[in-house]
Amino acid sequence: MAQSRFRGGARPGRTGTGVDRLRRSYEQRYAICVGGRLGETVCSAFPDLQARAHDGDTVLSGVFADQAALYGVLAQLESLGLELIEVRRLPPA
Repeated sequence: MAQSRFRGGARPGRTGTGVDRLRRSYEQRYAICVGGRLGETVCSAFPDLQARAHDGDTVLSGVFADQAALYGVLAQLESLGLELIEVRRLPPA
């Protein structure tokens, strides 16, 4: 195996590991609209998301590390019997 000439495999002038940069490139902000107004108990099932009422529905929004995290929240919504109205990717903050 070839040895890197840079300490720890990092190149000069670069911060963070390649994995960190890659992880940040996959992070996306999403807004998920579900039917009805969710109470505090249901909203507490999504601690990393912000919830706000909008026209009688609830919009959950936040940053997702990757698509697997998004699909995990969607599966959780389904398991709670909530009606999914819309999923929208938001521009970076």
